[in-house]
Amino acid sequence: MSPPSSFPPSFVGPWKQLLRTHGHEQRNDFPNNHVADPDSLITSSIPRTLYVGTGLSIFERAILPAILSAQREVHFVTCYWADSPTLDALRGTLLKLASSRRAAASPPLRITFGFSSRGLFQKLFHTASREGHVYPPTQWPGLGLPDEATLRAAGIEVTVKSLFFTPISVMHPKYVIVDGRRAWVPSCNVSWERWLEGCVELEGGIVAQLRAFHELVWGYRVEETGLEGGGSIPVVQDATEKLSASQSLAFPAAGAASTIFLPSSHHRNPRFSFFPFLSQSSPPMTPLNATLLTLIDNAQRSITIITPNVTSQPVVEALLSAMQRGVDVQIRTSKGMMLIEQLVTAGTTTSRCLNGLIKKYSALAENAAVHGDVEAQTPPLGALEVLYYRPLEERRAEADEPVVSHFKMTLVDGEFLVLGSGNMDRASWWTSQEIGVLFYVPGFEGNKVWDQVWERRTEVLFRSKSQRE
Repeated sequence: MSPPSSFPPSFVGPWKQLLRTHGHEQRNDFPNNHVADPDSLITSSIPRTLYVGTGLSIFERAILPAILSAQREVHFVTCYWADSPTLDALRGTLLKLASSRRAAASPPLRITFGFSSRGLFQKLFHTASREGHVYPPTQWPGLGLPDEATLRAAGIEVTVKSLFFTPISVMHPKYVIVDGRRAWVPSCNVSWERWLEGCVELEGGIVAQLRAFHELVWGYRVEETGLEGGGSIPVVQDATEKLSASQSLAFPAAGAASTIFLPSSHHRNPRFSFFPFLSQSSPPMTPLNATLLTLIDNAQRSITIITPNVTSQPVVEALLSAMQRGVDVQIRTSKGMMLIEQLVTAGTTTSRCLNGLIKKYSALAENAAVHGDVEAQTPPLGALEVLYYRPLEERRAEADEPVVSHFKMTLVDGEFLVLGSGNMDRASWWTSQEIGVLFYVPGFEGNKVWDQVWERRTEVLFRSKSQRE
């Protein structure tokens, strides 16, 4: 296996400096093991597969087959847990797993489930302890899981736990670790929404980082089983219809990729106000936030962002500065998604923030056209393209056709790729716990797996003149 290309010093240096400058502010983070040593987050990974599609389709093609293949343990974490076809499919998978294990007299299997949000009353009355709430076996059927007797008869030991911190600090990460050696990092929850989602399957050093994070946050020790690659995973084919949003692609990296694990710790009360514009003006400088700001500030050619919402003002300002340096920016997002949540957490909406960005960009473009100064040798203004997701009309009635996009992805200069749970909204940047994974993959071409879905499902909000010509 060829050694991975190392992260360039032009990124690593400013990123570590930004974290160290703000390290004293993050000492009480949950978790905080990285604060004194940002280098501990740098690792490598063997990315296997990229998936896109509805949450249910990603569960059916990637996550549930992985659970069926488990030999020793599964650690399953999501943000939202709701009665849904996805939960039904998860329950069916556990019953199938129990049946197969009883027949084979398999060794014990440990499964832990962690989630943050199940409903309004669950959050209103949730304990503020970092130990969270552990659900007794009598409540498992009410959560949509098999009963304890069925699982124990198959040698399956289950723990179910929730973490939530009032008023609005959810545990937003989503990941699955199987046998301590393989991990899946999706954007989807256990929910009913027909949203466009993404997922990456991983092996290598990044899984050790995720194991450590899981132990610190959820309190469950994750063992590396020593089983080479774990059990075999049943192959579930993509939809045969080319127009379907359910697609996958073997990760186009030769061997291992330099990788950084990016936790963004929950912040319960950064000078909280029910009026977000009165709260802390600067976001916590977590590894994820610092990475995104450093990547945008260092971008040389292009920035592509896919995000459900855009209500984080530091992101908007950083993108505007990048375009003033001549960097092309493309934003792909959703129209009118989770409006109440946007107003509660940010006091604004994606459409308002995007219109503000477009207005400022247009003023810069007009000024450059009227007062262009050759002697100043300023770079030409970068292009701006803002796209809304729009479902494919001829497939709108299909169960696997997403109605909005919930996928999260940032690609800078075609070589820095960030995937994970974090949005470009105020909640992700200020209060929610998130995780991200940064890959350094020069010449990356895997974006075609989501580009081919988006190119047929696009509504143009704004396209600068240079892109229209």
